[in-house]
Amino acid sequence: MEIFIYDKTTKLLSEEFVSADLPDLILDDNKVFWLDFEITNPEQEAVAEDILLNSMKFHHLTVEDCREARNQPKVEAFSRYLFFIIHGIKTETNTANFVTKELDGYLGENYVVTVRNEKFRSIDFVKQQVRADSEVMSRGAAYLLHQVFDRIVDMYMPLVDDFDLAINDLEDRVFLMRSARTELLEEIMDLRRSVARLKRISARQLEVLYRISHGEFRQIPNHDLPFFRDVHDHLLRISDLAESYRDLVGGLFEIHFAVTANKTNEVMKLLAVFSAILLPLSLIAGIYGMNFKDMPELQSPYGYYIALGLMFAIAAILLIYFWRRGWIFEQRNDKGK
Repeated sequence: MEIFIYDKTTKLLSEEFVSADLPDLILDDNKVFWLDFEITNPEQEAVAEDILLNSMKFHHLTVEDCREARNQPKVEAFSRYLFFIIHGIKTETNTANFVTKELDGYLGENYVVTVRNEKFRSIDFVKQQVRADSEVMSRGAAYLLHQVFDRIVDMYMPLVDDFDLAINDLEDRVFLMRSARTELLEEIMDLRRSVARLKRISARQLEVLYRISHGEFRQIPNHDLPFFRDVHDHLLRISDLAESYRDLVGGLFEIHFAVTANKTNEVMKLLAVFSAILLPLSLIAGIYGMNFKDMPELQSPYGYYIALGLMFAIAAILLIYFWRRGWIFEQRNDKGK
C-alpha cells in the first residue's frame, strides 16, 4: 500500500500516513491524495478491505468487486465518489495470447484510490512522474486519474502495431504455402481469438471513458473533460483498428480455405490428367495382352514396338490437347510484377 498526499497550501508532497488519518484527509479540501493497493496475499486483502469499508466508507458491493478479478469494465456513480473498473494488458501479452489485468478504483473530490492484484507499468510510471513533479497532483484528483487512464491506454498501442505486423505476415505465408498446414490455421485461430478479446475489452472501456469524458459525473470538473476526451479518442482508434483487424483475420480464413481448395484442385487436376493419359495406354496394353490365337499382331516381329509407339503417340497427343486447353502447364504472366 502506497499513498501520495499533496498539500495545496504548502505545495509539498508526502508519502507517510496512518489509516486513521484517512477520514480527515477526505474532508480536507487543501489536500489531494492517491491511495494505491497492490494485493498479493490474503493478509493484504484483509487490510485493504478494512480500510476501504471502515476508513473510506465505500459501498460493500464495490469492495467485493475489488476482491474479484473477473469483472468487466464499468463505471458507477455514488453520492461521494465514482467507482470504476478498467483493464490493462499484461506484460506477457502477445498477438497469439491477449491477456488483460483488472484495475479497480475510486475517484472522489480530492482523492483517487486504486486497487489491483498485479503490477501495472502504467501505475509505476505515474508514481515516478508524481515523485518527480508534484504538479500532476496539484491539478486535482480527476487530472491524476486521467494520467493513470492515459498510460493504461497507451500501453495498448505497441500491441496494436504487433497485430498489424502479424496479420501482414500471415497473409504472405498463406499465399506462399504450397499445401494445407494445420500450424498456420492454428496461428490464425489464436490471432482471431486475441483480436476478438481486444475488440470486446476496448469496446466496453470505450463506453466507460465516453461517460466519464462527456460531463456525466460531477467528480470530473469541466476543465478536465478535454483530457479524458483525448484518452477516449485514443481508445476509439484502438477499437476501430480492432474492428478492422477482426475483418482482416476473417478474410485470412477465407483466403486460407481458398488457397487450400485451389491446391487440392490442382492435385486433383493433375491426377485426372495422368488418369486420362494412362486410360488409353491401359486399353492398348489390355488389348495387346489378349492372347488370342488369330491375332495377327502377335506374329509380327514389330508388333511390340508398334504398340509402344502408339502409346507414346497417344500420350503426346493428349498432353498437347490438355496444354492447349489450359488444363496443365499454365503460363504465368509476370509482366506486371
